[in-house]
Amino acid sequence: MTPDIVIIGCGFLGEAAAALFSARGAQVLGLVRSEASRASLSRASFETALCDVTSDASVAALSPRLSGVPVAIHAVSPGMRGEEAYAALYRDGLQRVVAAWQPRRVIFVSSTSVYAQDDGSWITEESPTESARETGRILLEAERIALEAGGIAARLTGIYGPGRSYLLRNFLSGEAVLENGGGRWVNQIHRDDGAAALAMLGDPDVSPGVYNVTDDTPAIQREVYGWMADFFGRPLPPVGAPGLALRRGVTSKRISNGKLRGLGWTPAFPSYRDALPLLAAGIQSDSLE
Repeated sequence: MTPDIVIIGCGFLGEAAAALFSARGAQVLGLVRSEASRASLSRASFETALCDVTSDASVAALSPRLSGVPVAIHAVSPGMRGEEAYAALYRDGLQRVVAAWQPRRVIFVSSTSVYAQDDGSWITEESPTESARETGRILLEAERIALEAGGIAARLTGIYGPGRSYLLRNFLSGEAVLENGGGRWVNQIHRDDGAAALAMLGDPDVSPGVYNVTDDTPAIQREVYGWMADFFGRPLPPVGAPGLALRRGVTSKRISNGKLRGLGWTPAFPSYRDALPLLAAGIQSDSLE
């Protein structure tokens, strides 16, 4: 039986989205690349299957079941960084899925890294996309595939949530620094709010196009670390230079979620500060196990 929703890539975000769709009564099929990943979903509320979108044969094997699937969400994540991995999974993988299954609605999970602005300006879906990195240009190529199929490009900011927060991990480990004084703008989205956004964008009544998915509160790095310092009763990190990855392509911008909010979506965590108590409780719980 053809499912209502197929989610290609049930990682941190994809699994949460699949669980949310399932809880709302949809028939969901979650696709993963390895038996190990599938085993980790053995208690999931939705059906799972193996599929490697870099393989023509693997995608074709599911065509009898997934041809004309109502919603296909491409939420893959490369196991390694680099242009080849991005091209294979994001651009070429999505093209293979669209051609083989011809979903009625395709949602490509993209990134706001396609915006290269570094002047702290507000960014909407109409802002220029001139990524300084080849990986960003590959994401834009994948977006075009989704948009030309009448679908949606969902540009997410930095995803955090239970057990995952790059900034919090660095703060608690003592590795955090205020990069060049901490004035760079940071944009984030809680995993559960990202999943809720995908659920809304899966509605056939929602117009196709580009949607930024982020919380209500862009904040400079110093402010984010200040929230952590106040919460944990620790000093602010020291001032330091950006890490190598940031030096290669640092941006500083404020992402607007106005278009998505116009659909009626409201984040449960309007800012990173609102999520800190739950994130901290999760850390304390992990330490007791």
